[in-house]
Amino acid sequence: MRFSFFKTARAEFSSDKHLKQAIKSILGYTPGNIFLYHLAFLHRSVAQFTHNGIKVNNERLEFLGDAILDAITADYLFKTFPTKDEGFLTEMRSKIVSRVTLNKLSQKMGIDQLIQLDGASSGAFRSFKGDAFEALIGAMYLDKGYKFTRKIIVERIIKVYFNMDELVTQEVNFKSKIIEWAQRERKQVQFSVCDEVGSGYKKQYIVELSLDGSAIARGQDYSIKGAEQNAAEKSWQKINGETIDLKPEIG
Repeated sequence: MRFSFFKTARAEFSSDKHLKQAIKSILGYTPGNIFLYHLAFLHRSVAQFTHNGIKVNNERLEFLGDAILDAITADYLFKTFPTKDEGFLTEMRSKIVSRVTLNKLSQKMGIDQLIQLDGASSGAFRSFKGDAFEALIGAMYLDKGYKFTRKIIVERIIKVYFNMDELVTQEVNFKSKIIEWAQRERKQVQFSVCDEVGSGYKKQYIVELSLDGSAIARGQDYSIKGAEQNAAEKSWQKINGETIDLKPEIG
């Protein structure tokens, strides 16, 4: 019994030490409450249960981190672009905090290497890297506070990984572009879920985009929003190429 206890304690200490070193390497500071960071990387596919039956994973920290990241990014953009309107600031924020961007950022920074995930079903979780990034922000906020978190996000993430001049010209929100174009052209745009494939964690949605009742393109993703963006991007490319094919596409 005693040997087992010390063996478990040594393993836990080793795990804590490794995670602290990883956070220090990635973000430049040493965590205080290491439990929060272990939790930030605990995906729901390997969720653990407490002694009273509560399921524990990183989803609550992801919820918190999402809000904190949005607020800090909005504050930074507001001060960086003092003459720009609300529409511009909203679009710029979307480019920085989009799920696609956060997935890529998590991989660039090496955050994805720290995630505990059920490898057998990892293909069904297309946003797990970005989710863990947000959960890490949530853990940092609870551990170090808002002011510290803002400094890390601005100095070690936004200023290092984002070029504001390039971001201004980058097209990301194709759904908004399609809707704005349709309003100018006096066309009726509609997104509709036309099918679902798979089940459980692997379920994907197929969304069809129509203009004035004519199907233009279809998008497929693990979320309805993602499928809408895929369909909108295909439609936007067709509109700009002036080759709108009324036969829907899958993929």
